[in-house]
Amino acid sequence: QVQLVESGGGLVQAGGSLRLSCAASGRTFSNYAMAWFRQAQGKEREFVAAISRSGDNTNYANSVKGRLTISRDNAYNAVYLQMNSLKLEDTAVYYCAANSGTYFGSDKNGYERWGRGTQVTVSS
Repeated sequence: QVQLVESGGGLVQAGGSLRLSCAASGRTFSNYAMAWFRQAQGKEREFVAAISRSGDNTNYANSVKGRLTISRDNAYNAVYLQMNSLKLEDTAVYYCAANSGTYFGSDKNGYERWGRGTQVTVSS
């Protein structure tokens, strides 16, 4: 099974940018649909974005459309989240998730593998 490790989080001012990366182990990365979720302190984990196994199709939460972009590189076993025009409300721990089927929706129960997360803090 794939193991996931996120990186790239940090402290950024509102309006700034960050790029998160998720490195996956294993030789079958292209068989997994991938997603990013986030969890702010005291809140439920919420969907951010997802991408199909081939990378041809994506899915976004309304709150991040036009600002965050998910992509993947199957040759490097990695998925990325480019975050632009960051807002205070984007502050959260961001988690990478994998699903061995074709599902790339917004339900966190649809993903069976999770990373440990990376903290993103947006300051004013």
